[in-house]
Amino acid sequence: MNATASPIHTAVILCNLGTPAAPTPAAVRRYLAEFLSDRRVVEIPRLAWLPILYGLILPIRAKKSAAKYAQIWLGDQGKAGGSPLLHYSQLQTAGLQTRLGQGIKVYTAMRYGQPALPAVLSQAQAAGAERILILPMYPQYSGTTTASVYDGLAAWSVRQRRIPSISVISDFHQHPAYIAALAAQVQAHWQQYGRAQKLVLSFHGVPQRTVDLGDPYAAHCQKTAELLAAALQLQPQQWQMTFQSRFGKAKWLEPATDHSLEKLARQGCSSVDVFCPGFVADCLETLEEIAMENREIFMEAGGQDFRFIPCLNDSPVWLDALAQIVDTQI
Repeated sequence: MNATASPIHTAVILCNLGTPAAPTPAAVRRYLAEFLSDRRVVEIPRLAWLPILYGLILPIRAKKSAAKYAQIWLGDQGKAGGSPLLHYSQLQTAGLQTRLGQGIKVYTAMRYGQPALPAVLSQAQAAGAERILILPMYPQYSGTTTASVYDGLAAWSVRQRRIPSISVISDFHQHPAYIAALAAQVQAHWQQYGRAQKLVLSFHGVPQRTVDLGDPYAAHCQKTAELLAAALQLQPQQWQMTFQSRFGKAKWLEPATDHSLEKLARQGCSSVDVFCPGFVADCLETLEEIAMENREIFMEAGGQDFRFIPCLNDSPVWLDALAQIVDTQI
């Protein structure tokens, strides 16, 4: 550390899932290999899973996913090097930094890809952080996501001689400021574009087995959805919760977003607003899977108006909410 620099007493690390460095098959393959090798993400025994991953999934999926990333890549915009998730994560970091007091430094980290969580932890420690607060940017806790951040922290800690005081915010699925920010995002969209017949709240899916083994994720999603619907003063028939991003042949949480949208259209629902409360920043799963793929599914089934509501991203209300969530822990 520079002798003239003021020591950082507290570091706040906003840790999201991750992103490939570029929308190319090689970069996506590296990212997916790291992501899908995590035992928290795929619980199939290694001897059975790794040959499938490297022999079948990566050669096929890397190319297909790279083409999808290319559709949403931001080019030379911002500091993110083109990745929407990294772009908005860095904007969130900058926005939170302006809202916190002196002696606090906010960092962006990713569980997979760059900037890698272990490197960011080392950076914060080298800058003089005496306390580190990690906020996994997953509002709803799951062993497949949040617990993996704990794993990354543990792997880093075991290599350190001196470990600063570290705490982790495990979830914020029902934090009043988070719910208020979600409601404000939906209301702003309605004020600009009008309100559709149905609001679909799409959360990322997990295998049903994950929940059967005790994961609280589905219950957290349900609670978030109910609190948001209440904040928007919606009646039960005016909204629906669904789960997206199924992978593999195992049974996943239901109802599925794509099947639900197709069913709504075939039943005569002509317009839908689709919002993803579990994602705090737009990414492949929202910009491509929802706003493109699922839009096409709804329209081909007879729907007339599909409206995607952007994620919280760097909205001022969300940045204020982030500050409130962090303030209670520092």
